[in-house]
Amino acid sequence: MTILTNGFVKGNFPEELKKVLLSVASEWGDVVDDLDALQVVPLKGAMTNEVYQINWPTKTGDPTRKVLVRVYGEGVEVFFNRDDEIRTFECMSRHGQGPRLLGRFPEGRVEEFIHARTLSTADLRDPEISDLIAAKTREFHNLHVPGPRNILLWRRIRDWVRKAKSICSPKDAKAFYLDVLLEEINNLEKELSQKHQEIGFCHNDLQYGNIMMDEEIRAITLIDYEYASYNPVAYDLANHFCEMAADYHSETPHVLDYSKYPGLQERHRFVEAYLSSGGNQASEDEIEQLLHDTEKYALASHLFWGLWGLISAYVNTLDFDYKEYARQRFEQYWLRKPTLLGCYDNHRK
Repeated sequence: MTILTNGFVKGNFPEELKKVLLSVASEWGDVVDDLDALQVVPLKGAMTNEVYQINWPTKTGDPTRKVLVRVYGEGVEVFFNRDDEIRTFECMSRHGQGPRLLGRFPEGRVEEFIHARTLSTADLRDPEISDLIAAKTREFHNLHVPGPRNILLWRRIRDWVRKAKSICSPKDAKAFYLDVLLEEINNLEKELSQKHQEIGFCHNDLQYGNIMMDEEIRAITLIDYEYASYNPVAYDLANHFCEMAADYHSETPHVLDYSKYPGLQERHRFVEAYLSSGGNQASEDEIEQLLHDTEKYALASHLFWGLWGLISAYVNTLDFDYKEYARQRFEQYWLRKPTLLGCYDNHRK
């Protein structure tokens, strides 16, 4: 069997991964224990990790079993604490929210394979699917996850600015206005931190590749919790809307098309479905307030992922034009800021 990845030797599994897989085989009891018989299928669209579907033949000839192997990308410890992410993963599993953790090895982990399809960028525009995503997002936000209900967004962005300054070339630091970003973040936090805002446990990366659907029962599952934390729920919704501009399975996965950003009617429908998913019909005032907050939090999403892309260009070796992706996110921040905040910046004049 062959895995091609930065940390692996071609044609072989790492020894620690072999141990995990053999342990899974022992627990199941009905699969062959010859690892050379496994079929490895690379899954496209991941930008932080490398992900593989493992098709595992059974001893009886019944349909193959499947597991998912996630190989951690290089340099990702810059963005989140892997131990925290594993704790979140296990907590989600206990809540019935995602796949079970089957085992860990130094370069990654083995997960239960979810028998559902990963959504496409077009699925996000389907009204029925969008309503299901809205309801699942609300359910996710209402989960009780151990730990303080403190907003992580602003601290994380500030940390990333400092990291970017420490590794970027002078040319990139100037091109991406790193010297003024802390001031921008301070002003944005002051503008957006309202007493009425709701704090929930947010996924923080609601792109279509992290959303799966069981076609038979029309059930949505959110996966990949690397960036999950307590945050304003308006930020999570804003980030989801921003992700509608992306198609990570195209020939140019780094290119964003903001003509696909959802219009007011589409955003209104999603927010109404989100607020009404618990069975209580949301008032128009509630919908309008969350819509208003969500639009402003789109600016925070652009800064967050713009910095992620810029840092990734220096630390991640996956085949993705991170720097161009970052440029587009920052461009949207500066373009949308005057309209959303009613002010203009002097830094770029």
